[in-house]
Amino acid sequence: MQVTETQKEGLKRGYTITVTADELDSKVNEKLAEAQPEVEMKGFRKGKVPLPLLKKQFGKRLLGDAMQESIDEAMKSHFDETGHRPAGQPDVQMTNEDWQEGDDVVVAMSYETLPEIPEIDLGGIAVEKLVVRPDDAAVDEALENLAKNAQKFEDRDEGAEAQDGDQVVFDFVGKIDGEPFEGGASEDYPLVIGSDSFIPGFEEQLKGVKAGDETTVTVTFPEEYGASHLAGKEATFDCTIKAVKGPVEATIDDDLAKQYGADDLDALKEQIRERLQAEYDQAARAVLKRRVLDKLDEMVDFDLPPSLVEQEAKQIAHQLWHDENPDHEGHDHPEIEPSEEHNKLAERRVRLGLLLAELGREAEVEVTDAEMTQAVMNQARQYPGQEKAFFDFIQQNPQMQQQLRAPIFEDKVIDHIVEQAEVTEKEVTKDELQKAVEALENED
Repeated sequence: MQVTETQKEGLKRGYTITVTADELDSKVNEKLAEAQPEVEMKGFRKGKVPLPLLKKQFGKRLLGDAMQESIDEAMKSHFDETGHRPAGQPDVQMTNEDWQEGDDVVVAMSYETLPEIPEIDLGGIAVEKLVVRPDDAAVDEALENLAKNAQKFEDRDEGAEAQDGDQVVFDFVGKIDGEPFEGGASEDYPLVIGSDSFIPGFEEQLKGVKAGDETTVTVTFPEEYGASHLAGKEATFDCTIKAVKGPVEATIDDDLAKQYGADDLDALKEQIRERLQAEYDQAARAVLKRRVLDKLDEMVDFDLPPSLVEQEAKQIAHQLWHDENPDHEGHDHPEIEPSEEHNKLAERRVRLGLLLAELGREAEVEVTDAEMTQAVMNQARQYPGQEKAFFDFIQQNPQMQQQLRAPIFEDKVIDHIVEQAEVTEKEVTKDELQKAVEALENED
């Protein structure tokens, strides 16, 4: 077996692998010898069929397997000797397409190898970590928002007309062309005017109604309405007004706390403080992570596999195009060519991705089964009632498993880097933290 280098340009590598006819024949004989003890044939006892006869009977069938195994072994040996790690699946093509039994097998193999990653002194990384402590004002603001969400509605004075913010309780029957349609009727429905929870234009027409009124609302369903048989159609709703109620904000006291599962107001405040602290810590970590990545990007420079950069740039361009065209859900659009900006961002992502992968490998960072299970559970919550189907889908889809594993691995590598780095804490206000987070979003 012979491996000859044909290309060495940057990270691109090319080789010719030759498996001689004798080597191939030897591999076939080896496979026949392995199978011989289990072979039964008329006129011979089990395991006593002569190899020449086995070869005549089964040799051609085994030739393809022998050829593939020989090439696979040659590739494995090559990668073991060179230490190359392909950036993607190597391209392997048989060059002598007119091959016949008795000929040598010659294949061309090409790939991009992953670059050598330079060593980094993680202790030389100095970053600043923002720290925010929830103050009483932030807790009070959160309490006020909870009180607004817990607001109740009480009947207005007799004859009061409904206005923005009021709750109208009513029965309705929806009709299209004078005929009621399925799902278009309800009784004692509570609708807050101004909540924009009904068909556009519906709530506006309830302004001024009084308890006991009967009125007809005429609206047109949006063209993109979920029910296709209603989309774009004009409908009337015969409404009977049962009550008009005004909003009454909940009082911030122990009773409010109990509505939210706390024993008393002090306990609710402590829960809010803990929740705010968790939110601040998460935002501060995002800022710290970006700063660590920026430092790493400044510290390293190495050749990048062109195919990985090209693939990443195309993904970035495609995603940004859909972000700018949210109404276009499908992929039936012209090919999107990456810009210079997309290419630069792709280079950064690929460079940092390769660097983090190498740092994680050296530190023996692993994603545990428990961490993967938790990640799958978090995703499954987005599909209520279909959790088992989602679990089964993930188990059968290695690509989805990798998509879930990658961010966990990256975060654990970042934690490893932070542990080695020189980190100084700086206390800031929540507004300053928010500006830092917004700056990250603007840089993306």
